[in-house]
Amino acid sequence: MSLSILFACSQPQAPKQQNDFNYNVEQFADLGVLRFQATDWDSLSVNQKALVYCLNEAALWGRDILFDQNNRYNLAVRRTLEAIYANCKSDTASTDYREFLVYLKRVWFSNGFHHHYGQEKFLPAFSEEFFRNAVKSIDAKLLPVREEQTVDDFLTEITPVIFSPSLYAKKVEQNSGKDVIASSANNYYGEGVTQHDVERFYGTKKDPNDHCPLSYGLNSRLIKQDGKLTEQVYKIEGLYSLAIERIVYWLTEAEQYTENTEQKQVITLLTNFYRTGSLKIYDEYAIAWVKDTESTVDFVNGFTESYGDALGLKGSWEALVNFKDIESTDKTRTISTNAQWFEDHSPVAKKFKKDEVKGVSAKAITAAILGGDCYPTTPIGINLPNSNWIRTEYGSKSVTITNITEAYDKAAAGNGFIDEFVCCDYEKELIKKYGSQTDNLHTDLHECLGHGSGKLLPGVDQDALKVYGSTIEEARADLFGLYYMPDAKILELGLLDNAEAYKSEYYRYMMNGLMTQLARIDLGKQIEEAHMRNRSLIAHWVLEKGATDKVVEIKKNEYNKTCVVINDYEKMRTLIGNLLAEIQRIKSEGDFTAAQALVENYAVKVDAELHREVKTRYNALGIAPYKGFINPVYEAVRDAEGKISAVKVSYTEGFAEQMMRYARDYSPLPTYND
Repeated sequence: MSLSILFACSQPQAPKQQNDFNYNVEQFADLGVLRFQATDWDSLSVNQKALVYCLNEAALWGRDILFDQNNRYNLAVRRTLEAIYANCKSDTASTDYREFLVYLKRVWFSNGFHHHYGQEKFLPAFSEEFFRNAVKSIDAKLLPVREEQTVDDFLTEITPVIFSPSLYAKKVEQNSGKDVIASSANNYYGEGVTQHDVERFYGTKKDPNDHCPLSYGLNSRLIKQDGKLTEQVYKIEGLYSLAIERIVYWLTEAEQYTENTEQKQVITLLTNFYRTGSLKIYDEYAIAWVKDTESTVDFVNGFTESYGDALGLKGSWEALVNFKDIESTDKTRTISTNAQWFEDHSPVAKKFKKDEVKGVSAKAITAAILGGDCYPTTPIGINLPNSNWIRTEYGSKSVTITNITEAYDKAAAGNGFIDEFVCCDYEKELIKKYGSQTDNLHTDLHECLGHGSGKLLPGVDQDALKVYGSTIEEARADLFGLYYMPDAKILELGLLDNAEAYKSEYYRYMMNGLMTQLARIDLGKQIEEAHMRNRSLIAHWVLEKGATDKVVEIKKNEYNKTCVVINDYEKMRTLIGNLLAEIQRIKSEGDFTAAQALVENYAVKVDAELHREVKTRYNALGIAPYKGFINPVYEAVRDAEGKISAVKVSYTEGFAEQMMRYARDYSPLPTYND
């Protein structure tokens, strides 16, 4: 509920690094691999670098957890493919082997065999015969074969997992007409657990009069054991213990390098949470983390975002280590210090607004390492924690990741996207001049103000919108940012320096929601992912509600290519305000029926003819619709007492090289975690 995902049409901004750094690494399937730099690394002290190093290690040890959360067979599939890659003597020039490499890289990129964004299972283009022969050519000791299982038995079990289109077909089922738990292929729930089971199990735990409710289910797998529902808690001596032990080891190592007592307390509470699995301690950790606004180095580590669960209860494991981008933090701080003004002047009904906005902090950061559900793909903005009551009582922490947006911008420079899809010279010039600035501003407004705005009415369950909750929440945050971008307050605060600049973001947003994000979806599919649904919802609602006045139109240009035309930007802002007011009402009242109607009517369906056209035009540009990153490599130098005295950083490791190193050095979990 707190991530902003970048679309691949970002435009270049002024460089902060040397010009010869190679941001683009490689491309395969619909995926592109980029590099990012730990900008201003040398501005950190030796102690801060040592702290980053320890936190980085903690971030890497959770990788196996996410693979297993995404599907119970992911580790088996990944380790089998890695064994083939490292040991098979196949003809590397053959078509089967080339397709094998593509499939392996896709599994690495998506942390499993489901598309990281579209949720559908992707299938290999190499033959079953190639796979079987490759497996049989390897020493059985190198394969993830179960105890008492022959290689033939193993192949019987694993082959349909990889090749069958119907087995584990969709990681997260969003279709409300189905049992979204039983139909989802993720591993947050055991065999035989249904949507009704989940809603009943966690529903009985919730007290509508509890003003500080725990995030029930966040750090556990719910299974049926002897016919009874029970939780397997993620903790030391619980589920995923071997990985969590290593995470805790490095978090404990990090304590000796902390910058202040507040930061040390954050780490202590987090390690206590990992040891006990207590959600009460998790809330204490989240509160302490929000309060720590002075530290230069910061991090996210744990079971955080719930996009991977159709009901939005289970937290995927993720990690992000970062440090302040001092130069870029001024604008984000300006936004956070004026949060009350924005809350007071929003078009939302007064009873849904916060009377007092507390503890909203914002900063620009430099990512040092990405881990778990933030790797290889990562958000460009984060606002945490997700608990509504903690946001209300203690506030939230909002960040924009400047070196990641910079890497996207540099990699996208000159790719032809604007000329292909933007219809008018006026908008083209605005986008080229202000695109990066307004894109970053919208992210800041989305994260710092949007997610932190509004309130639930007393007694409303924060999970009341169920399968539609993530889409509605992302739409709420996006609308808040969009509504304020043209406001005179933005110019007054110096966040933009031109009254027309906001139009570049309005145009790109509508073009994206109505058209260009369709490049990310396979033909014949509907929109599944929450961020894509959110953008589609907003764009199609505005298109429909403004049709009489022709506020926004979809037209053919002189080359018979479909494009978006915005005729009245002021009326578009009014419509955005109207939709924001309604979506905040839905969120505040927990109106499931209204949420369902909005999402199903505006967010899901795809025009097949337009879809084919967009795919054709996009593919002709040779752009990968999705991007992910290789992490920098950090090497610690220690003194005679074993204390870190220096940390070296390098950027030469390749994608496959990094993935195989992580598989070798950071893979503590057993293959099967049943």
